Amino acid sequence: MSAKRPRPRLDAANRPFWTGGSEGRLNIVKCDDCGQFTHPPRQFCRHCQSENAAPFAVAGTGVIDTMTVNHQPWLPGLEVPFVIARVKLDDAPGVYLTTNIVGSPVEAVEIDDKVKVVFEEQDGIWFPLFEKVA
Repeated sequence: MSAKRPRPRLDAANRPFWTGGSEGRLNIVKCDDCGQFTHPPRQFCRHCQSENAAPFAVAGTGVIDTMTVNHQPWLPGLEVPFVIARVKLDDAPGVYLTTNIVGSPVEAVEIDDKVKVVFEEQDGIWFPLFEKVA
């Protein structure tokens, strides 16, 4: 994509998610009390309401749970078509990320494809995108 992605508003809860890519880390909030993951990021566990939750680096691998091919150029300079997918993370049960699949022709991307995270940096934000695993 040559168009700039919309910049998220950073706060204390989501900053590790949006900046972890600078260190190659996909940070998902994990509860130290019940062990469950919470996404979108919060400063407490959505499962047990504990405040003992913090960013945890997951492997960044998963599977495409569902997807669509977008043909609409929503922003000036946005290259189409591109894949919008929901990725089920392997080691963060219950966490699905809505993202783009990059590095493959859109016709080569399918539901149940195995993927891994790659990061695209724009203005200090590291967007977690995914590419197919060979």
